[in-house]
Amino acid sequence: MNRSRTVRERVRAEITREIVEIARRHLAAHGAAGLSLRAVAREMGMVSSAVYRYFPSKDDLLTTLIIDGYDSLGRAVERADADSDPADHGGRWRAACLAIRSWALANPHEYALLYGSPVPGYRAPQDTVAPAMRATLVLGGIVADAHRAGALTAPSGDPDALPGGMRADAARIRELVMPGVPEEVAARAVTAVAGVYGWVSFELFGQFQNAVEDREAFFRHSVATLGALIGLPAPVGESAA
Repeated sequence: MNRSRTVRERVRAEITREIVEIARRHLAAHGAAGLSLRAVAREMGMVSSAVYRYFPSKDDLLTTLIIDGYDSLGRAVERADADSDPADHGGRWRAACLAIRSWALANPHEYALLYGSPVPGYRAPQDTVAPAMRATLVLGGIVADAHRAGALTAPSGDPDALPGGMRADAARIRELVMPGVPEEVAARAVTAVAGVYGWVSFELFGQFQNAVEDREAFFRHSVATLGALIGLPAPVGESAA
């Protein structure tokens, strides 16, 4: 009985993987709005009711694609950080940011699903939150490590000058992803991380067409500039700008 259940579980897992792979191809061809469980079922040679036993709705399939995308991106960023010198905070920042761009260029349709226009009518469930935080936790961890090591350049300006609402947001984000850093540093880090994803989105969605040719060089420069905004040092072996 247990063996029979194990076989069924393996078969179910294999069919689920096949559905997700076909859905990923359909996502690339038609976008999230054009994703159809019926079309996936036709390609698999199944009746649509059979697919609904694995994914009760299109939203369930989208959620799986979103979680898989965030996990894949998170793993790429985690690997890039793990392969870096832990004491080279500037190098870790650069490696993590380059990993975000590399993953996005290799997986443009998944990136668009995660960071592009919202899918009409879809509301992401709580299950997507932890996967979505993986890459952000790496970036925040680099900033927190640099602060603990005394490697951050003290931000200029009066931290009390942050507006009250902004201070509250910065404090909340700090506790989530970079515990212990000053609120001013957390605020700058939010700006920097948004800048990284904004740059990647501009590149993927064609905003640099006929304007920026050497995009990798521009991205590296932007990453260095955004890291300096936070107060991170230049990567080991490079002089600060």
